[in-house]
Amino acid sequence: MTTIAPVSAPVHEFVPAGSGLSFGGILRSEWIKLRSVRSTIWSYATVIVISFGMAALMSASLDLAGTEVPAAAQATFLAQAATFGVFFGQLVVAVLGVLAISGEYSTGMIRSSITATPQRLPVLAAKAVVIFVCTFVVGLISTVGSFFVAAPILAGKGISAALTDPDLLLPLLGGALYLALVSVFALGVGAILRGSAGGIAAALGVILLLPIVLSMIPAQWATDLSPYLLSNAGLASFGLDLGSAGFEVWQNVLIVLGWVAVSLAGAAVLLKRRDA
Repeated sequence: MTTIAPVSAPVHEFVPAGSGLSFGGILRSEWIKLRSVRSTIWSYATVIVISFGMAALMSASLDLAGTEVPAAAQATFLAQAATFGVFFGQLVVAVLGVLAISGEYSTGMIRSSITATPQRLPVLAAKAVVIFVCTFVVGLISTVGSFFVAAPILAGKGISAALTDPDLLLPLLGGALYLALVSVFALGVGAILRGSAGGIAAALGVILLLPIVLSMIPAQWATDLSPYLLSNAGLASFGLDLGSAGFEVWQNVLIVLGWVAVSLAGAAVLLKRRDA
């Protein structure tokens, strides 16, 4: 009597064929990661609350001492009140930008992300796109909402302007754009340093500490360098001029884009060269 041996199923060898994820899939993945972290909600809520609070505080404390603001300058007054909170909001989105990638290094999730996307750079690009869009939307809610907070208060002091006035609308858009670019800059810093503490310290140091240090140095080179700092150029791009040397808006935006490009370029090079 003979026994018929069972026929084994053919074995197909697994051949890696690169990432099976499209860039749209990577974007969805990064969007899920960002919105599923509790710190994201708290950070964005903090930006909105700070912006509304600063707009109300600045509007209520404005004392014109009986002087009448010219009609041509009223939109500028409203824009400064509505975007005053961006000065503080930039610190919050910088922390969020660092955490958006440093958190993956601390949990080890970055290894799964890179395994799914061996090219690596699409992961960084998707993170940058997602945090830019989300922060821009939140920034726009903050600045436009702050306008509606400040408008009734300042109207009682004889200051009013339509939201569609270019002298008002463009600074509101500029404030939201600056917040979004700061978050992407901080993302690059976080990818370079790969640690939350170091990344946050470095990002806040560039944004907040560096302008203070340069302002304390009694040298001409420090004065000349000050307008090229990230925060000075960024705040000046929408009307909060803290030392822009009279640059045009587009020039200040280009300076901010230069900081973002350097940060992302450094992150891209190190992401390709280092082990996860």
